Amino acid sequence: MTHDTELAPPKRAGFAHLRAAAGYSIGGLKRLAKEAAFRQEALAGAGLVVAYAVMEVTAAIRLSAAVLLLLLLAMEAVNTAIEEIIDRISPEMSDTGKHAKDLGSLAVFCLISANSILLLYALAIHLTV
Repeated sequence: MTHDTELAPPKRAGFAHLRAAAGYSIGGLKRLAKEAAFRQEALAGAGLVVAYAVMEVTAAIRLSAAVLLLLLLAMEAVNTAIEEIIDRISPEMSDTGKHAKDLGSLAVFCLISANSILLLYALAIHLTV
């Protein structure tokens, strides 16, 4: 396998590296914002923020909710990346491509479930107080 270094962006260090990395992240966020699933998950996350505020949950639950939501959005980005790569390298239907996409979807589903379990836990605490 050969590496074409002429097409690769130059390596940066220090602050220039951080600035470049931030730019790549912003580009990823712009791409991800085109995905309906991401927009729905972000909207649900905003709803969770409101729900947890109304329930006046503990700081531990708020922190757990923030971490789980960020993990969900990150996994949605990874799932979208998997889909992009599979569609690029294997536009025809294949078992391997289907399995890769299904596994990415499962990972997102697991994090949606984790967010839901935390919400149910917070509701149970709120309703028993």
